Amino acid sequence: MRLKNKIAIVVGAGQQPGETIGNGRATALRFAEQGATVLVVDRDGKLATETLALIEEKGGTGSVLSADITVEAQCKTIAETCVERYGRIDILHNNVGRSEGDKETATLDANMWDDLMAANIKGMFMTCKHVLPIMRKQKSGSIVNISSTASIGVCDTVAYKTSKGAVNTMTQHMALENGQHGIRVNAILPGLMDTPMAIERRSKERGVPQQIVRDERDAQIPLNAKMGTAWDVANAAVFLASDDAGFISGVLLTVDGARSCKVG
Repeated sequence: MRLKNKIAIVVGAGQQPGETIGNGRATALRFAEQGATVLVVDRDGKLATETLALIEEKGGTGSVLSADITVEAQCKTIAETCVERYGRIDILHNNVGRSEGDKETATLDANMWDDLMAANIKGMFMTCKHVLPIMRKQKSGSIVNISSTASIGVCDTVAYKTSKGAVNTMTQHMALENGQHGIRVNAILPGLMDTPMAIERRSKERGVPQQIVRDERDAQIPLNAKMGTAWDVANAAVFLASDDAGFISGVLLTVDGARSCKVG
């Protein structure tokens, strides 16, 4: 098992209801399958508990913590709780992010900009801030941040793209800043994925069947004309978190079926 005896925090490990599984929940399950003990963190404690139940059904181990990463004191609590329960932090997986409410520049409300930035970049920064001293003391650790291919490609709204671009640069900065302490920091850039946040929300917003949304998104993917799933993101996260990626840091890994290779 790639993560045997590792202690992992997965932030954003719950998910909204849907036909498929979300990135955070899938990653928590994969980490547990690969031998990690998982601290399942989500703002909604009920959703986190559901994820833990799935982990335990498969013979994995972990526990739940309800926390809002937009509040720094709660980010500190995440780090402290993990150390109190398990003695160390080997992996921090930052999955929290949102695009709902985003608009084009001329029509985006400034308060919505602040809300999106707080969720997508500030919260990630604060979580890393409180985990890094622990990893530095250990002289080891792996941080995986979830960005998006929207950060490097066309996007019709401004705040999500900007915030995910900031995730990329923050990831690279932290990799350089913390390499001397044995800490690796990488980011995953998912493309079009078949997750509840992507499909159910867009179907509801547009008032169209979910299959229409799926068909439109599938048509944009070079690899088999099919979107990826949360398991694709989770599998990439396992690799980056594991010792197999021991000399990989500062990488922005696209998981998008080659869609970001399309130019023109």
